[in-house]
Amino acid sequence: MSKPNVLVLGGCGFIGRHLVDHLVANDLAGRIKVVDKTPPLMAWLNSRHTQAFADARVEFASANLINPTSCQNAFRMEEEGGEKEEEKQEQTVGGCWDYVINCAAETKPGQTDPVYQEGILKLSLNCATEAVKCKAKRYLELSTGSMCSDEKVPQKEDCPIEPWTMVGKYKAKVEQELIAIKDLPYTILRLPICYGVGDRKGLTPRIIIAGIYKHLGETMKLLWTGTMKMNVVHVEDVCGSIWELLQTDRTLHETINVCDDSDATQGLISELLAEMFGIKIDYWGVTMSNMTKLDMAGAIEEINDRHLGPWAELCQRDGVQNTPLTPYMDQELLFQKHLHLSNEKLKSYGYKLRRPRITRELLEEIVQDFIDMGHFPRTLLG
Repeated sequence: MSKPNVLVLGGCGFIGRHLVDHLVANDLAGRIKVVDKTPPLMAWLNSRHTQAFADARVEFASANLINPTSCQNAFRMEEEGGEKEEEKQEQTVGGCWDYVINCAAETKPGQTDPVYQEGILKLSLNCATEAVKCKAKRYLELSTGSMCSDEKVPQKEDCPIEPWTMVGKYKAKVEQELIAIKDLPYTILRLPICYGVGDRKGLTPRIIIAGIYKHLGETMKLLWTGTMKMNVVHVEDVCGSIWELLQTDRTLHETINVCDDSDATQGLISELLAEMFGIKIDYWGVTMSNMTKLDMAGAIEEINDRHLGPWAELCQRDGVQNTPLTPYMDQELLFQKHLHLSNEKLKSYGYKLRRPRITRELLEEIVQDFIDMGHFPRTLLG
C-alpha cells in the first residue's frame, strides 16, 4: 500500500519542522511538500531538522498563503518527472495531497487586527478552500486552547468561546468558518502552550528571564500567583497526535484538545526554572498585580526594559553574536487568565502521550540545543 502524500503548510515554523522530522524519521509519507514564506536556510533550523528537510521525499516551496494565487500554487503537485499536474489535479484524487496540515498562522502577539485578519483568518480560509478544490482526503488545522479561562474546571472542546488573546479571537473565527465549508474533511486541534526543542515563543522567554535572574543574582518576581493555570504540551505529542488522529474517520469534523497530564501552573513551571538556574522565585500576588492594570502597557515596558539590557550583556560575554531569542514578553502573555484544558477526548481515540509531564530535563534540552547552535549563553546552564 502506498504511503500518503502530505502537504505541510507553515512547515518551517516550530511545529512544522518537528512534523516534517516526524514524518521522515518514521517513514510515514510518500512525498512531503513543505510550504512557508521563510525558506529553510533562513529559519534557524538545527542540524536534525536540516537533515530532515534534505531528505529526498521532502520538497520546499516558498509561498504567501494570504495571497489566493500563491496559495493555489502551493497546493500544486509536481509529477515525479517535475511537470506540474494542472488540469488533472482538480479532477482526480490521485493528483492531490492525501493530508493537508495547516501549521501556518500569524502567532506573534501584540499585532493589529488587520494583521491577524489576514495572517490567521484569510490564510486559513484560502488553505481550506484549496483543500476542497483539490479533494484532499483530510485537512487538519492547528488552533489555540486560549478559548475559555477557568481555574477550577479543565475546559472541554464544547466550552464557551471567550478568547482572551488576539490569536484566540481569530482562531475562533477560523474554527466557525471551517465548520461551514461544504465538503471540507477537517479536524481541528486546540493546543495549550507548546514547548520543545526549537521553541522560541512558548516557554523560552520565561527560560531566558530565569537565566537573567541567575546572572543578576536576584529573586525572579512574577505577576499574579503560582496557581495560575498554564497548561502545556510537548511538540512531540503535537506531531504524534496529528498523525494518529488522521488515521481514523472518527476524528472527521471534530475539535480536539491536545494537552499533557502535567496540569501545569505558573508555579510548577517556575519551580522547574528555579531548579535549572538555582534562583529564588516570588510572586507579586493579586492585589499588587491588579494595580498594573491601570497602566499595563507601561508596566510591561518597564519589565522588558529591565531584562533586555542584561540579556545583551550575557550574549556579548558568551560570544553569542546572532540569536533569534529574546526575553521580550507581550502583555497578552501576562494576563490573569487560566489556560486549563481537558485531554479526555484526545485519550478517547487511544492516543498515549509520549511526554506526559513537563520536566526540568525537557526544558534543559531546549536550552542545550540553542547553546549548540550558538544562540544561548552557555555559561548560564553551568
